[in-house]
Amino acid sequence: MSKTNAVRILESRKLEFQLIDYEVSEDELDAVSVAKKVGMDPDTVFKTLVSRNESNKIFVFVIPGSCELNLKKAARVSGSKSIEMIKVKELFDLTGYIRGGCSPIGMKKDFPVFIDETALIFDKISISAGVRSTQVVISPVDLISVVNADTGDLI
Repeated sequence: MSKTNAVRILESRKLEFQLIDYEVSEDELDAVSVAKKVGMDPDTVFKTLVSRNESNKIFVFVIPGSCELNLKKAARVSGSKSIEMIKVKELFDLTGYIRGGCSPIGMKKDFPVFIDETALIFDKISISAGVRSTQVVISPVDLISVVNADTGDLI
């Protein structure tokens, strides 16, 4: 695997992490399918969701793969009146990543990131390495630090 922005950033910060490769299928890009492929609990494989508020400000939410983002809670945590998901076709231009390979680390711009508070229950969680086929296993505390995230109840 060639190094992604996310991996380069983690290495430059000298953070401890592990990479896990898996086979990609267009029909199984969701976090629950990825969890099965990498042999992890879906509650520990977090997905990265990109949204915008009523003022067109972009926010990133990172939640367990087995859950859905509660848009009202996301709005409250982000200080917004409302939050809606961006369209998939906007994802690459905004973040530099594609669906199924979107990492909260190393996006084109530094957007505000919110990670569901359940991440702190676990010693390690998994997120996309910034490419389909590879996951980063990392301490949630290190992830929070590297993306300057806030935590909150998002599900």
